[in-house]
Amino acid sequence: TEGRVWIKGIISPLLQLGAGFHPELTGRENIYLNATLLGHKREAVEEKLQEIIDFAEIGSFIEAPLRTYSSGMQARLGFAVATAWHPDILILDEVLSIGDVAFQEKCLNRMANFRDSGATVLMVSHSIDQILSICQRALWLDHGEIQTFGRAEDVCDSYRKAMTA
Repeated sequence: TEGRVWIKGIISPLLQLGAGFHPELTGRENIYLNATLLGHKREAVEEKLQEIIDFAEIGSFIEAPLRTYSSGMQARLGFAVATAWHPDILILDEVLSIGDVAFQEKCLNRMANFRDSGATVLMVSHSIDQILSICQRALWLDHGEIQTFGRAEDVCDSYRKAMTA
């Protein structure tokens, strides 16, 4: 609930799906709005627009008001916008707990590509599979207390043992 963090680089946060979206605007309009809030200029958004729409896989709904979208559609659009540009630091908070398996896999691949090209991916998740597929290091928190920190495999093993004991 509190703390400090020092950053150096461009951050792309995806902390709450739909944050920065307006329900009365279309998906297309929300792409421009959300990307602007993330610090991107209109020209840069125009260059990435089709890539964002294609990644989100929402088809003709791109012209419909966001209020008509399912939570999964909103999640796909939010993730597509937040990850359209290569950030130095990508912050994800339980964003892959929604959406179908194919889209989750697509997102995991994109995050792995960011990680492999030098970006820092800070991911909050309860999914051991997601942690193991993306993370090299992990930190297990329980009610705000650090239980263990280290290699992702070791932390996940400790967590599994504690949860099944």
